[in-house]
Amino acid sequence: MARDRVPVLKRCRSLNLDPIYLGIDKKSKRQNQRANKKMSEYGLQMREKQKAKFIYGVLEKQFRGYYAQAEKIAKKEGIPGENLLMLLEMRLDNVMFRLGYGRTRKEARQIVRHKHVTVNGKAVDIPSYQVKVGDVIEVKEKYKTIQRYKDVLAATDGRIVPEWLSANHDALSGTVVAKPTRVQIDVPVEETLIVELYSK
Repeated sequence: MARDRVPVLKRCRSLNLDPIYLGIDKKSKRQNQRANKKMSEYGLQMREKQKAKFIYGVLEKQFRGYYAQAEKIAKKEGIPGENLLMLLEMRLDNVMFRLGYGRTRKEARQIVRHKHVTVNGKAVDIPSYQVKVGDVIEVKEKYKTIQRYKDVLAATDGRIVPEWLSANHDALSGTVVAKPTRVQIDVPVEETLIVELYSK
């Protein structure tokens, strides 16, 4: 399976991205040498796509699939760019991260893969699983008391759970109360540039 092995802070620096959006409370002490260089229109579009892929931990083929799905949805409702971010937000690994049950999306993905999570009472080990409005996401009963989740909750204590989710930290569960709107998605991505890139 393909993996992005570039160090996280180095990648953040090259994309001009604050690591806090990945759940990492660290800053790179180095400066981005290319920060002041003027980028072409194509360069800007590519950077926004790479940024979105990096934040959500999605590879190219999967990302193209999400974009195709976003365009399809746009024929009925919304606009492609916003639909794309909505689909990425409603991945199970991202929902676990947003609920505060993973310090980073990478850790949340690992928790899902290790079969610690149920959706509506059924075990789901697919990080890309698309949750729906009304779904109840919960850590399995036998894992709730392990030290890992105490440490995770202590680390994510100050994280604000977005309005489209409802969290019960005592029960290590959460509910999807609505589809996220663009205003509720705090990622620094110019989705219109991604749409322009794929429209060529």
